[in-house]
Amino acid sequence: MILAFVLVLVSLTALLLMYAARGKTSAIGDLDDLAGRTRPVDIEAFRNLIDPAEEDFLRENLPASEFLAIQKERLYAAMEYVSCAAHNAAVLVRLGEAARLSLDPKIAEAGRQLLDTALRLRHYALLATVRLYLGIALPGAHLSAGRLVDNYQHLSSLAGQLAFMQHPARASRLPAIL
Repeated sequence: MILAFVLVLVSLTALLLMYAARGKTSAIGDLDDLAGRTRPVDIEAFRNLIDPAEEDFLRENLPASEFLAIQKERLYAAMEYVSCAAHNAAVLVRLGEAARLSLDPKIAEAGRQLLDTALRLRHYALLATVRLYLGIALPGAHLSAGRLVDNYQHLSSLAGQLAFMQHPARASRLPAIL
C-alpha cells in the first residue's frame, strides 16, 4: 500500500515538473508569433547583479547593514531576470516544437536543439530561483546563478540561428525581442 502511494506521488511530481518545464504558453509557429509574448532580458545588467566579484566589492566597500539591504534588492532584481528568462525559454520551447516538425532537416535539427536548450534553461531557472531565495535567507552565502546567464545567451543564439534559417530578412529583430 505504501509502495503504491509512493509511486503515485512520484508520478504526479514528475508530471508537474514536466508541465513546469514546458511552460504555459500557447503555440508559436514562427518568429512573427514571438512579438509581444517575450520579456526582454538585459544580459549585462543581469550578469552584473549575479557577479560574485561585484558582490565582494559591495561587501568590502559598504557598511554591513547597507550591504545587506542592497544585496537583498539585487537578489530580488536577479529573480525578476530569472523569471523573464524562464518565461522566454517557455516561449522558445513552443518555437522549437514547431520547428522540429519542419520538412527541412536543418530547420528540424535546429528546432530540436532549441527545444532541448530551452527545457534545460527552464530547469536551470528553477535551481537559480532556489539559490537566489537561499541568498536572501542566508546573506553570507555565496550562491551564484551565473551559468543561467550563459545558458540564456546560448539559447538566444540558437533562436537567432533558427530565425535566420526560417526568415533571413526578419531575423535581425530577434535580439530586441529576447
